[in-house]
Amino acid sequence: MQRQNSFKYESQRLASWYFTVAVILFGAQLLLGLVAAVQFIYPSFLYDVLDFSVARMIHINALVVWMVYAIIGSVYYLLPEETGIETVGIGIAKILFWVLTIAVAIVVLVFLFIQIGPAKTSTIWFINEGREYLEAPRWADIGIVVVVVGFVVNTFLTAIKGRRTGVITVILADLIALAGLYLAGMFYTDNIAMDQYWWWWVIHLWVEATWEVLVGAFAAYALIKIVGAKRQIVEMWLWIEVAMLFGSGILGLGHHYFWIGTPEYWWEIGALFSSLEPVPLIGMFVHVLYDWGKDKGERMGEGEEDVTSNNTPALVWLVINGFGNFLGAGVWGFFHTLPQVNIYTHGTQFTAAHGHLAFFGAYATILIAMFYMAIQGKNGIKKLRATFASKMAIFLLSFGMLGMTVALTIAGYEQVMIERAQLGGTWSAYFVAQNEVWMAQAMDWRFFMGIVMTIGFIYLVKDLWTIGRNPQNVY
Repeated sequence: MQRQNSFKYESQRLASWYFTVAVILFGAQLLLGLVAAVQFIYPSFLYDVLDFSVARMIHINALVVWMVYAIIGSVYYLLPEETGIETVGIGIAKILFWVLTIAVAIVVLVFLFIQIGPAKTSTIWFINEGREYLEAPRWADIGIVVVVVGFVVNTFLTAIKGRRTGVITVILADLIALAGLYLAGMFYTDNIAMDQYWWWWVIHLWVEATWEVLVGAFAAYALIKIVGAKRQIVEMWLWIEVAMLFGSGILGLGHHYFWIGTPEYWWEIGALFSSLEPVPLIGMFVHVLYDWGKDKGERMGEGEEDVTSNNTPALVWLVINGFGNFLGAGVWGFFHTLPQVNIYTHGTQFTAAHGHLAFFGAYATILIAMFYMAIQGKNGIKKLRATFASKMAIFLLSFGMLGMTVALTIAGYEQVMIERAQLGGTWSAYFVAQNEVWMAQAMDWRFFMGIVMTIGFIYLVKDLWTIGRNPQNVY
């Protein structure tokens, strides 16, 4: 079988552009994470060159932006296959890609070389809005909205014109929420509690509602393509997940309201529905493994000889997504969700431990699986098998993230016991806790595990670059 070396649809070619930028930003995220980790250990590192707050900001923003790129790319990749037609407005979609990419490059350069500005409106418009995770200057904010609206319009017009599957229907509904929720972060209020209220609608509901639904849709699509899972079974689980994620996710937003001046009834609401949020994650984990195993067993019983997956690296990342989603977003998230616990853990390294494992387990893993599906589609490979680089990337990235999570959990435990429980959470208590041996060792281990992850990323890039050109993968 000859490799095609080209995608069947222009939409999938555009998806590969988004995936390429996503991988570059993934690397930038790891690099700035290492810089920030070193600065935590040696505060004088890059003093007067790159402030810790800036390194941390770019590290987090690179995470969000590379995942947004990969999400948009994933939708553009599966859209023509699910609808049966080329994406409507593909020419405009390509222009919007370059608009977004140029804007992101300019914003990063401003963050690096200007870093701070005067306390004036001009700083909000051209340097930094100053709202954590939403630091992009106002002009870039507007540009993001324009690009996302164009993306949503293209998706809807394509779905209206072509075939509409359950996967596409879920994506369409979710994209309305994805675009609409971002608008909540486009305005300010003078009241800091109210401003934080709307800010959390973007931060929490983007991640714990709209992104989670997209992950479910990508997993459903991947299961159908990789292991031949029955669409009816997978889409049934997808609809269950949608209902549960929006049901628990929206009211679970209340666990961010505990300490920002909102009424106390949010303690009970946030605690109850936040505790339910792991339930759909367990469902997602079960649907990834159970559906595949059930279908595989039925096909073996019918006498089929080849019931293995046609994309081993993608399937492994999909399985890791099931585990990582449950552990990172579910277990580690629940560690510090209840208000009786959160009063001690809020703002400690427990939050960082949860955030690192949740983002990697719930999103990075499924998006990397989509990268491998694009490699398979581009090269016309019938069966894509894991290489040594594939296995090293899987092991080092996963092991590094687990090690980092454990280190940050230990650091959070130290903060809770010493800084909060023993010393009362004062400003001086914070500095006492920072100098404890547990904290110092945990930060050392976090840096070391960051290096492990970076090596794993290098293997991942090598594999993505070469695996499609390996003659052994052509059947």
